[in-house]
Amino acid sequence: MPPERTFNYEAMFLIGQSTAADLGAVITHIDELLARAGAKLIAMAKWDERRLAYEIDKQKRGLYIIAYIEAPAQKISQLDRDCQLSETIMRLLLTRADHLTLEEMQAADGREALLSEAKLRADKANEAEEEGKDTGVRMGRPVEDTPSDHSHNPSADGDGSDDDSEDGDTSDTDSSTEPANA
Repeated sequence: MPPERTFNYEAMFLIGQSTAADLGAVITHIDELLARAGAKLIAMAKWDERRLAYEIDKQKRGLYIIAYIEAPAQKISQLDRDCQLSETIMRLLLTRADHLTLEEMQAADGREALLSEAKLRADKANEAEEEGKDTGVRMGRPVEDTPSDHSHNPSADGDGSDDDSEDGDTSDTDSSTEPANA
């Protein structure tokens, strides 16, 4: 049996903004997916964080992470499938990187900057949590601001009565029985 052929690939991962808040976990997840596919990570860097052209999974912004990997050709379909099933990764673009040399790929390595940004994001989230601020996306109905004064407003007393009868519009209570098209 011939040995497995390995090629260099360029992988662009799209991560949702709410998921990117925990960037350290995202990087770990990507490393696990690459290890499961038998891929060797050559370089990884944050490419950009930008507004998406259209919503994906109710996300309007996304973080792009570019990675250069060396992987067996037979395992690429497994990596693609794992990324499609992942709840962390919204999209994956995977292409052969025959146009780049190994030195060019290694020069694009920005793992230290990516890890320092992950640490910075984690520290910022911890500070916001300690101060009691909103730390991210919430599901459900938005929290409404309550007014500081509790003075009683008679027009908004919420007793369920309909005060719209003052305008003289009685079209809702029309008791005629004539057909509309007569």
